[in-house]
Amino acid sequence: MSAPTPVLFDELGPRGRRRVRVATGVAAVLIAAVVVAAVLRLHERGQFDAALWAPLLDPRTEEFPLVWQRLGRGAAWTVVLGAAAMVLSLVIGVVIAVARLSLPTAGRIPLIGVVELLRGLPVVVTILLVSVALPAVGWDSGPQWALVIGLTLYNCVIISEILRAGVLAVPRGQVEAGSAVGLTRGQVMRGIQLPQAFRSMLPALISQLVVILKDTALGAVVLTGLDDLARQGLQLRTVLNNGLQTLLVVAVIYIAINLVIGRLAVVLERRLSRSRSTSPEVEEAEQAVRA
Repeated sequence: MSAPTPVLFDELGPRGRRRVRVATGVAAVLIAAVVVAAVLRLHERGQFDAALWAPLLDPRTEEFPLVWQRLGRGAAWTVVLGAAAMVLSLVIGVVIAVARLSLPTAGRIPLIGVVELLRGLPVVVTILLVSVALPAVGWDSGPQWALVIGLTLYNCVIISEILRAGVLAVPRGQVEAGSAVGLTRGQVMRGIQLPQAFRSMLPALISQLVVILKDTALGAVVLTGLDDLARQGLQLRTVLNNGLQTLLVVAVIYIAINLVIGRLAVVLERRLSRSRSTSPEVEEAEQAVRA
């Protein structure tokens, strides 16, 4: 079988490939030079001194257990807050997507207005608005709920648009086949369109969930009273007087959490790919299409 033909660009010839290799080599040399210059500059300013890294890396120091106890508590709070915002964003996003696809035109107009409003607001402004609005209506729930609700309001509409695009990408023939075998509009949506939309848009959904987790760090900047990882890092850098070292460790922890989420997404995607026709509605629709 012949190799697939590139769709978005023409295949490079020998001269083009040579130019790409030269440009890649030059870029690699420049990046290496910048990294070396930065390392030398940090060394000159004493940022590699053992005393600055010891509270974070040396278990023999007195501060080490206290530092990692606080970082562990902050990481746990970050995961809890991020997971809450992820679940709420997914649930509400599915509801918005289904409503926007199912309602008549008159019912979709207010919903579209809400979606566009929330999409247009910066996430920081959304979190601040929620933190001010909740006490104003008599719900003094603390900064945790302000962060979760703010992230949910911003991300649920993004997820709804991702799912709506996935539903619209399902071949029209499958929808008609589902109706032909006697399925209602809701059964077609639940059994045929949504499962395929989740599978096809899973990479985009996972990317948005990772964004939610990373955006929890905004709460440390605009809210007070949080115990998340970013807030613990900001407090520890002041106490230990080693801002660069502490924030580098915090960054590594965030990267590790995001890598775990990405790995779970890969496992989920493989399992979904093995069971592409698990629901009876999809099987009936596929049989109707073949017929």
